[in-house]
Amino acid sequence: MSRFRTRTRPPVALALPALLAVAFLLLPLIGILTRTQWSELGEHLTSPGVVEALRLSAVVSLWALGLSLVLGVPLAWLLARVPFKGKALVRSLVLLPMVLPPTVGGVALLLGFGRRGLLGPWLEGTFGITLPFHTSGAVVAATFVAMPFLVISLEGALGGLKQSYEETAASLGASQVRVFFTVTLPMVAPGLIAGAALTWARALGEFGATITFAGNLPGTTQTLPLQVYLLLQDQPEAATSVSLLLLAVAMGVLIALRGRWTGTPADRKAAELPPVAEEPAPTAAAEPSAPAKLAEPAEPTAPDASGAAPRDGGRWPLHATVTGFNRLTLDAEPGTTIAVVGENGAGKTTLLRALLGLTPRAHAELRLGDTDVTALPPHKRQVAWVPQDGALFPHLSALANTAYGLRARRVPRAEARARAQAWLDRLGVGHLAHRKPAQLSGGQAQRVALARALAARPRLLLLDEPLAALDQTTRARVRHTLRTHLAEFGGVCLIVTHDPVEAVSLADRVLVLADGQTLQDAPPVEVTRHPRSPWVARMLGRNAWQGTASEGGLALAAGGRLVLAEELPDGVPALAIIAPEAVSVHRERPAGSPRNVWPGTVREITALGSRLRVLIGSAEAPDLVAEITPDAAAELGLADGVRVWTSVKATEITLVRL
Repeated sequence: MSRFRTRTRPPVALALPALLAVAFLLLPLIGILTRTQWSELGEHLTSPGVVEALRLSAVVSLWALGLSLVLGVPLAWLLARVPFKGKALVRSLVLLPMVLPPTVGGVALLLGFGRRGLLGPWLEGTFGITLPFHTSGAVVAATFVAMPFLVISLEGALGGLKQSYEETAASLGASQVRVFFTVTLPMVAPGLIAGAALTWARALGEFGATITFAGNLPGTTQTLPLQVYLLLQDQPEAATSVSLLLLAVAMGVLIALRGRWTGTPADRKAAELPPVAEEPAPTAAAEPSAPAKLAEPAEPTAPDASGAAPRDGGRWPLHATVTGFNRLTLDAEPGTTIAVVGENGAGKTTLLRALLGLTPRAHAELRLGDTDVTALPPHKRQVAWVPQDGALFPHLSALANTAYGLRARRVPRAEARARAQAWLDRLGVGHLAHRKPAQLSGGQAQRVALARALAARPRLLLLDEPLAALDQTTRARVRHTLRTHLAEFGGVCLIVTHDPVEAVSLADRVLVLADGQTLQDAPPVEVTRHPRSPWVARMLGRNAWQGTASEGGLALAAGGRLVLAEELPDGVPALAIIAPEAVSVHRERPAGSPRNVWPGTVREITALGSRLRVLIGSAEAPDLVAEITPDAAAELGLADGVRVWTSVKATEITLVRL
């Protein structure tokens, strides 16, 4: 993006109030700076009372920060990640200390934790703890008013974090606690650090709640703001000097927050090293890792949920019965790759998330090999998931990403890294092991994501449009790599895709979904020849018209009629499949054998390899796509808006009963 931006002159009606607002905020600060006795500043700040108050403020603010982290971080996660009744009320309670007058907060603390409060007598009688007029009371007061800054800041950071990172970590075998500490917290570190800094600064400057709840006892509860209050009555010059100190601390925190901790760790590192250019995936004959495949570290047979060795010898057939939005039964033998296709909203991703145990929309009774994993949480199912964006953890290197699932299953660090390196080598990205995801090209990142999933030795592999974000050249390379390694996989692989090439070249079966149910489940050749869905037919590049058989033809649902060579009983619903190359385009009405002829208008012309695809609209038939050569298009003088005639022979139409 260009560094230069167009300068916009603000309207006077907005500029003047804005300048007044800046002056209003700036004038008090200028007042402190101009009224400070600079020659006596050192004397004021080193007086015994100020030093003691500063020490106490540091102790109280740091303890308040610690309590805020212990209590506020889980609360922020709960508000950001867990849906529950009363969440709005809880969030209001979090915000309340920010809008409540501090003295009212102090009174509330007295009534809650004081000697005559709700909890105070129990604390004093059981543990001998008295909070009011004690340093611990000052800590409680500072925590009460400062913790909301941490919770709000961290909740916002968590809300902006895509859950696919956490879900992917769970699919690799990491428990919720491990995901929180190894993925969530590192990725929201900017928000956590900013919230912690604001919390500490707010605790350092707390006054009202502290003096009301804990009093103003020198050496016990008299923090620096309270010291300023006392000095203002007898030594206003000293009060100004101490105020300047607090002002400097607050400004220092804000200046440090400005821009330094914005964005994820990967964002800050991305500029250090440029992304590595995509390289061709090595072929099996040429790659030096052909011996490396044999030398790959031996992987022990993965244990089942109980910790015992599985009885299936590393081969895991799949049986799943899915209910809810998706309603289907799925059976597959080890080594089977199933392409899942369908229109948007057909339930493809919901199916994958049901198998992972990550959605309430559908429930899967799932058996992998000899183990029923239905009741197990996602991190114990041994179902690995590669989302569309790969969800590589930006704060970890490619090697650490790939080793993540192994480490989550308590494989020793050295062994996990050795296996991870072997998988990266096999997928042709071993030389990028120490790169962060931001320093990888799209194809390289996708191969690392695949290596990470395979290294975890899953029993079921789920790929959600793994190649959709790649360019055509890179997609072909990664598809070749994926096909090679899926052939060696001992479980079942489901691939959600909208790409007919992926569906045909990678899959042993194609599962077509419509409204969450199975519309067709057959080998790619059968689906290609006899698609039972108009959407799938169009995805495969064919014209597909629905209709009902009547009087030796097909009455089309969209209007019009097809003459057929094949006869169907009247009333039978069917799908007419017409290949684009079977459509003839003419400038004049054709004579001769075609029995299906329609006038139309060219609506769009697109290139497809060395041929052109022409979309033709007609008032007498549904839209029709024809495929012709550029020479034929030039000879016919085709362009958008040109009127033409189309014809299809009855023998060129394939019928699929619905």
